[in-house]
Amino acid sequence: MIHLLVFDVDGCLTDGRITYASDGQELKSFSVKDGLAIEAWSRLGGKVAIITGRNSSIVERRAKELNVAHVHQGVKNKVAILERILEEEHLAWENVAILGDDLNDQGMLTKAGWSFTPKDGAKQIRSLVNTVLTCKGGKGAAREMIELILENEGREKELEALWH
Repeated sequence: MIHLLVFDVDGCLTDGRITYASDGQELKSFSVKDGLAIEAWSRLGGKVAIITGRNSSIVERRAKELNVAHVHQGVKNKVAILERILEEEHLAWENVAILGDDLNDQGMLTKAGWSFTPKDGAKQIRSLVNTVLTCKGGKGAAREMIELILENEGREKELEALWH
């Protein structure tokens, strides 16, 4: 059973583009549909982590909005960070589902109980994950991942019930 969802940010929770305004401010866009599903996962008792190689105040803000318990930015060794989270949460790799899209996610993806990549994930990653999603990064990939997990565990009605 999956208890922890782990997300990379750029290319998974966003479309992978980084826009800089003339004043140097960084801009990113997140899918509201992804956010609703991530929030629902937490409300259903699941844990959520963000592990990303870049640093961004925007990611910190989005994680706070979604009540993400574990937020790690500027990470070079994602496996080491995730192993610490697993120890803290008393979970095993088999209890983890990961959404990653590029080579720096490879180590985590190969250890996860269920590994996912968006439709537009790197070719090398698409060939090693359990599931290549039909949605692109930042365009509903996280939502699709969560719905597949809940469906696989016979829990899809729980998602709908949160809003009745």
